[in-house]
Amino acid sequence: MADPEDKPTEAPVAEPAPAPKRRRRAAAPPAPEPTAPAEKPAKDEEEAAPKSPRRAELPPELRVLLSARGQLDRKRPLFVRQAAHRYARIGRDGAWRRPRGLQSKQRRHYGYRAKIVRVGYRSPAAVRGLTPAGFRPVLVRTRGELDGLDARRDAAVIARTVGTRRRLVLEEEARRLGIRVLNPIVKEEEA
Repeated sequence: MADPEDKPTEAPVAEPAPAPKRRRRAAAPPAPEPTAPAEKPAKDEEEAAPKSPRRAELPPELRVLLSARGQLDRKRPLFVRQAAHRYARIGRDGAWRRPRGLQSKQRRHYGYRAKIVRVGYRSPAAVRGLTPAGFRPVLVRTRGELDGLDARRDAAVIARTVGTRRRLVLEEEARRLGIRVLNPIVKEEEA
């Protein structure tokens, strides 16, 4: 008879490596209890400047025309040049040229061709050239030109020839006067 101790011994099974210990995040500090609002520091000259308006002050009839222009803009077709789909050099910049070919289907207004620019697609003359907010854009190069603007009706567009240093000065001056700048480098913080 075989002795029970003579059994072939099995190779020791390797135990799996222990999982790496996870680090716990540090507990967030307790939120401060709400207290009475602290007094705000005295406003300095820059903060006391008038806030530039979001929309222009327009008479009611111009406001109606401005909204009508928005509806016309949505309905207006894209004016695509003839053969713009065929040649990249024609279609890429979106510049319009009137079709003049004798047998041009677009010139002859065939329905399957793109629409042609016509006077009936124009927006109302009273609001033509205004921004969607109703401002009249005025090109500005110097600080003196800012003084002639009406902050309720006009918005400044700083000329592209103005360098960054002078542009920042113009933007700060416009902010002080309460004039809206349509192409600022430094965006106004919404409060």
